[in-house]
Amino acid sequence: MNEFEQRLRQTPLRSLPPEWRQDILAAAQPPTSVPARSQPTELWWTRLLWPYPRAWAGLAAAWVVILGLHLATREPAETTTAARAEATPGPEYRAQLQQQQQMLAELLGPAEPREAARSRSTPGSPHTWRQTTLTA
Repeated sequence: MNEFEQRLRQTPLRSLPPEWRQDILAAAQPPTSVPARSQPTELWWTRLLWPYPRAWAGLAAAWVVILGLHLATREPAETTTAARAEATPGPEYRAQLQQQQQMLAELLGPAEPREAARSRSTPGSPHTWRQTTLTA
């Protein structure tokens, strides 16, 4: 590394030709006013899609395939309404359910008041206080 640096120090610097100087300075200057209409108008979606157009096209194609499969595999409206009519319980089902509830009530016997139900009926609870305040 030292040899290279020494050779660089020993080489004389050459000056640039004067005609190059004008070309370099002209290229470094910003362009003068360019009419706005000559520049192409960019849309927001072109700036968004431009870096990876193939990836975006592939994603769009995948969504089209998914939508097509969804539409192809969906059931017609007639079968879904028929299935809904079958799903609603009939009068026999309701009668059996009511009979089961009566049997369960007989097996359990009379219900005893719970601790929570007793505490609600105490006169100092906020609920009764509100009732007495509103009726007064």
